[in-house]
Amino acid sequence: MADVDFIVAGAGGGLVGALRAAELGASVLVVEASEHYLRGNNTSMSTAMFPGAGSKWQVAAGLVDSPEIFASDIYKKTRDSADPTLTQALTRVSARLVEWMSEGLDVPLELVTDFHYPGHSVDRCHTVPGRKGDRVLTHLTGRIASSDLIDMMIPARLVGVVRESNGELAAEIETPGGKSEIITARSVLMATNGYGANTEMVNQFIPEIASALYHGSEKSIGDSIRIGEGFGAATGFLDAYQGHAAIAVHGSTLAGWATVMHGAVLVNIDGERFGDETCGYSEYAAILARQPEATGWLIFDQRIHDLCLSFRDFEETVESGALRVADDVEELAKATSLPADRLKGTLEKVQAVASGDGVDPHGRLFFEAPILAPYIAIKVRPALFHTQGGVLADAHANVITTAGEVIPGLYASGGAAAGISGHGASGYLAGNGLLSAFGMSFLAAESFLTKPAD
Repeated sequence: MADVDFIVAGAGGGLVGALRAAELGASVLVVEASEHYLRGNNTSMSTAMFPGAGSKWQVAAGLVDSPEIFASDIYKKTRDSADPTLTQALTRVSARLVEWMSEGLDVPLELVTDFHYPGHSVDRCHTVPGRKGDRVLTHLTGRIASSDLIDMMIPARLVGVVRESNGELAAEIETPGGKSEIITARSVLMATNGYGANTEMVNQFIPEIASALYHGSEKSIGDSIRIGEGFGAATGFLDAYQGHAAIAVHGSTLAGWATVMHGAVLVNIDGERFGDETCGYSEYAAILARQPEATGWLIFDQRIHDLCLSFRDFEETVESGALRVADDVEELAKATSLPADRLKGTLEKVQAVASGDGVDPHGRLFFEAPILAPYIAIKVRPALFHTQGGVLADAHANVITTAGEVIPGLYASGGAAAGISGHGASGYLAGNGLLSAFGMSFLAAESFLTKPAD
């Protein structure tokens, strides 16, 4: 008899799988490699955006949405390259997931309607007050602690999985000091994120962003790919990732893309804009990385500043002292060391287009309002947040082989698995990383517990 029903490796989105499995009566062991996971894993560092198509909050707000509309947005953003099986599975479960998190786990979710993320045709992102992932994790960890069916091993890393003769899975768990123990389970969920902290793999699969800052968990080293390949697992979309073009140089906090969606612009060290910022924060990371010194300045005003204070990340950026404030363009140029003449010309063009006079040369179609003095600027650099490729999984999060067959008992979620962002960075839609992490964990738990025990 197995030591435990379900082993979950990774205390990010994997916690949802653990909680759902326990709710359905399974005994669960959560294994987490980082003792600092509440502040240092990718879920904790996210802005806690969970897409839910057709949720009760959307209905209450009079918004028309559905899994089909959401899937259409994903296919459009990824240029039809997103995995159709996972796209259908995750869009269909998205509303049920956020409603279960709210009603079953008491996560204080609310619909974001104060600004619109690039690529979403309908407001469908749900978040918590403060809009920060560590608040979600703290809440989920509290629920874990109150469950008699869930144990946690921290720090402890899943380093290997093999199948025993009776069909059970034997998981090798490594603890500090290089010690390891074998724990048997009916099923194992790999929720270990991707390979963003593995320099060799980043250079191999996504060299365009290899020189950028890595802003993710140091434990994301590609364990799921190595373990999965031991079972003959297929891999896919290894070139997919989420980047971000707005990490404040001062303090290394997330300045956030709500600034842009409320009207901010990004200029390079020559004081010039270099693209349509509203295309998406993920793909704009590589675009910024190609600029001189791979740095830029976000420029906005007090209106935008105040609108962004609903994000704890932005609050932290303000508190860090990263903002430069100037009464006019000349003072702004001095504060940022940008060439005054070029900066002035750039902002004059922005003001004209934002006021309805002319067409943006970079193709940007949306400016919420002109940027008015006093000006505010934040020096930013690009970052790699997490990878979006890994082992291939089916609609129930079962890992599949290169022949397309299910590997019994082995599941993967989030960055450990191939996601729904297609290839590269341009297919990433806000919240799809968390949807993959939480949604696939949720589906894995339900799938595992609908199967009869041996």
